[in-house]
Amino acid sequence: MCGIAGFCNFKGDWRKNIERMCDKMYHRGPDGAGVWSSDDHRVVLGHRRLAIVDLSPAGAQPMISRDGRYVISFNGEIYNHASIRKKMLAEGRAAAFCGTSDTETLLEAVASYGLKETLKMAKGMFAIALFDKQEHVLFLARDRVGEKPLYYGKLKGDINNGGNDGSFVFASDLGSIASLDGFTNSVNVDVMGDYMRYGYISAPYTVYRGIWKLEPGKILKIKAPFDKPEIESYWSMTETAVIGQKNRFQGSEAEAAEELERLLRQSIAGQMVADVPVGAFLSAGIDSSTVVSLMQAQSGQKVRTFTVGMWDEQYNEAPVAKEIAAHLGTEHTEVYITEADAKGVIPKLAGMFGEPFADSSQIPTYLVSRITREHVTVSLSGDGGDELFCGYNTYYSIDRIWNKVRKIPRALRTPASALLGLAASGKPFTATRARLLGARSIEDMYLRSEIGEGLKLVRQGLKDSSPDFGVWDAIQPRRAGETWMDTYPAGLLKDGQHNLMLMDLLMYHPDDILTKVDRTAMAVSLETRVPMLDKDVVEFAWTLPLSYRQSGGSKRILRDILYRYVPRELMERPKKGFSIPLYQWLREKELREWAESLLSPARLDEQGVFDASAVKKLWDDYIMNGFWRPQIWYILMFQEWQNARKIK
Repeated sequence: MCGIAGFCNFKGDWRKNIERMCDKMYHRGPDGAGVWSSDDHRVVLGHRRLAIVDLSPAGAQPMISRDGRYVISFNGEIYNHASIRKKMLAEGRAAAFCGTSDTETLLEAVASYGLKETLKMAKGMFAIALFDKQEHVLFLARDRVGEKPLYYGKLKGDINNGGNDGSFVFASDLGSIASLDGFTNSVNVDVMGDYMRYGYISAPYTVYRGIWKLEPGKILKIKAPFDKPEIESYWSMTETAVIGQKNRFQGSEAEAAEELERLLRQSIAGQMVADVPVGAFLSAGIDSSTVVSLMQAQSGQKVRTFTVGMWDEQYNEAPVAKEIAAHLGTEHTEVYITEADAKGVIPKLAGMFGEPFADSSQIPTYLVSRITREHVTVSLSGDGGDELFCGYNTYYSIDRIWNKVRKIPRALRTPASALLGLAASGKPFTATRARLLGARSIEDMYLRSEIGEGLKLVRQGLKDSSPDFGVWDAIQPRRAGETWMDTYPAGLLKDGQHNLMLMDLLMYHPDDILTKVDRTAMAVSLETRVPMLDKDVVEFAWTLPLSYRQSGGSKRILRDILYRYVPRELMERPKKGFSIPLYQWLREKELREWAESLLSPARLDEQGVFDASAVKKLWDDYIMNGFWRPQIWYILMFQEWQNARKIK
């Protein structure tokens, strides 16, 4: 795990600025730093290193290919790099290698096969910057599912005052880009509808105008004079899902479980390889327990596992996790955190993410990462199981509600939804019923269920020249106030719940879950690996019929595997979740004072993003009437980010 950065056509002190970019993401790579520049300094690459494989100087970056043509700055891991290296040696494409790093394997494979073909072969998580010195072309690439971040764009600056208008920039950390001399890109208030709807800003957008997230499975190509980027796909989650469902697995459920276990074992074995200590997060859930079970089953020593215990029994899964660890025979570390520990994380959050991000489970995720990093450098995670194997209760509830609602003629539902909505003021449950009643499809109903009544109040209060949040500053324009997910084609996949899973894998999973895991873990220099997101596992999962995933309970096929290692009775307990009681905390003196200072009318008016009266209504409804809406936390995280970005 590392951090990458760079720029083209930068005006000013290039070395000072690339070093500052790298310093801003020191936490992503505390083991070393490197810089490469073209002779004319027109192209500059930077790197921060967290040494995982080949700890020697032979693994240092930026790295130049043996033929001298390519330079790479690489963040991530290529888990099958040994087999790629073996293939190259067998084909005579390489006579020898200088070291044992996956970076060198990746770089020499690019020199032999080209970038796109290399990425199709590679299994891993990565963000890559590759410069072709011969053709004067810079490539940026991101892994298939979005485990590693990569931001890019053009600076907006006043050239007459030393600005860098038009300079092309990129980095693993949005804060690195914002640290550049002459960075004056304005806050993109047009994405606030997106943020206030979900609590994160979906790709390809960021909070800054002119700066973008490279989407998963994409390659960006920009050629001198570095002013017109071109983007293409080398892998697509949507295409994988469509092809998989057209070519469904023909074996029995038992045979499917055998094949999935084989693929997971293979993925986990590859992801356990490192030249530093490796462990795993362990909760009381199916996903992490399956990963740990398969780790221990093929390890010659006790696997290190880590659990955070919560002070509130309502959220505490530590006792069950301890029982699972004891049964599997892992070397288990259990640390209980206090309410004060959790509250103490809140001021640090804005600095971790680079832009507003408001999934409150970021707090316990950071805490378990911090504890884990005290013992190991790499930790495997069970993320991805819910989205791939139908694990969220929402999938079932939306499917059930839609099957009832769809029986009512649309001509009746639409006006009924509107009338019910008029009567729903101050009644969140009624407002939800009104939204769902007006759904056009199961996919539309899923999106409506995610909105929340608070968005309407904020939408009315957001300051902008247009009632629809203005014109979108987008590569591909879309209607203001919407994400591209709103254009998801209804009925793309045959089963309704499959469509909901795909929708989550396209946006929620990369832009929320994987973002949360990467940023909180990297804040403490911990590399996280996600075996369930292995290319072969994902592609196989999409061939499974829905009944293999959810018949008789969620994640059926994972349970079939897990119960070979852990007793059924140990797992079949109510899931408590990995969250914290924000709705209680913010009413208490300390955090209430913090919140009200951020939401003061004077501050809101000065910033000019939110209407103070709309925010006051949200807050008063919460404090006086107990109406908790997630948009309260979203606004607070935006305000805290505004504070953090003032400190360059």
